Amino acid sequence: MKAEKIISFLKRYDFTFFGIASIIFILGVFNLYSATHASSNLRLVSIYKTQIFKYLFSISAGFLISFIRPKTLFRFSYFIYFLNSVMLVIVLLLGHIGMGARRWLNLGFVKIQPSEFMKVSLVLALARWFAKNGADKDVGFKELIIPSIITIIPMVLIVLEPDLGTGLILILILLIMVFYRKLKWKTLGFIATFGLISGVVLYKFGLKDYQKKRVLTFLDPGADTKGSGYNAIQSKIAIGSGRFVGKGYSKSTQASLRYLPENHTDFVFSVFSEEHGFIGATILIILYLIFFQRFIWLSSNVDSMYESIITIGLMSIFFWHVIINMGMVMGLLPIVGLPLPFFSYGGSSLFTFGICCGLVTSVSNARKIF
Repeated sequence: MKAEKIISFLKRYDFTFFGIASIIFILGVFNLYSATHASSNLRLVSIYKTQIFKYLFSISAGFLISFIRPKTLFRFSYFIYFLNSVMLVIVLLLGHIGMGARRWLNLGFVKIQPSEFMKVSLVLALARWFAKNGADKDVGFKELIIPSIITIIPMVLIVLEPDLGTGLILILILLIMVFYRKLKWKTLGFIATFGLISGVVLYKFGLKDYQKKRVLTFLDPGADTKGSGYNAIQSKIAIGSGRFVGKGYSKSTQASLRYLPENHTDFVFSVFSEEHGFIGATILIILYLIFFQRFIWLSSNVDSMYESIITIGLMSIFFWHVIINMGMVMGLLPIVGLPLPFFSYGGSSLFTFGICCGLVTSVSNARKIF
């Protein structure tokens, strides 16, 4: 009887999100090994093993989270957001400094990055607000005030670390969720105008010199080929040299000869494209598109507005990471240092992606199990 219940449960449990994520991760681990195996740094040579351990931990946490009912998530959405905001304040006061930024909390046995978790916390808080306030109305100026405040508070705290890339992601998450909630056209015009003015003001008074240099480098990488434009140029060389079928596995000259810095984090897609060419890059992009399509399908096949909005919000986290990471390594966007989901080496980011898979699986399971 127990065996029959287990089989019945497994048939109803939605493994698709974890399944697609695992396929992408497996490709990423092989790519990570290829990018680092020739390094003279012994730590880098073995990070693919660490990545496997981190993924198993993250996916296990996500699996446990998948059994939390969406009703419970709804009840604790604001509390999770508040707790994460407090952690961001603590980071600014007592956080661990690394690579010129104060982004981590050192717990002794592990360092965590609260700004990564805020992406999920923001989705939960915004989903609850939109579900409870005018779920059947188009979003106008009044309806944007509270969601904007909910977004701007953690965004400011994160930009102060400084972490401009993650702060930008929070704004983009809000935009996707607002568009999904049917944004009024006049409000869209206001947002576009406000965004343009804010961008100019931020560039002149808010960005540090090295951040301004990234923007200028994006516009003209050749202006400083050995300095700020070096990474972007080497990345495009790697992608271009892969041509149609690539140079072959473990034959990336840009990675093995160390022309391409951060080839295990920000520029993993460059290495993958060099070795597997246009065909390999297309296959990876198709996997991400299938992943996104599953989110979109689920958002229109759930029972409540909260579940629908949270699904789109979680998808937006993955969507913007993929768009921005691939865009920056191809020279289409400025370099801001965002990981490629399940592909780049990382701890907090990988754990965040595992949580996202667990949450969306919870929403899907609510249709058949809960």
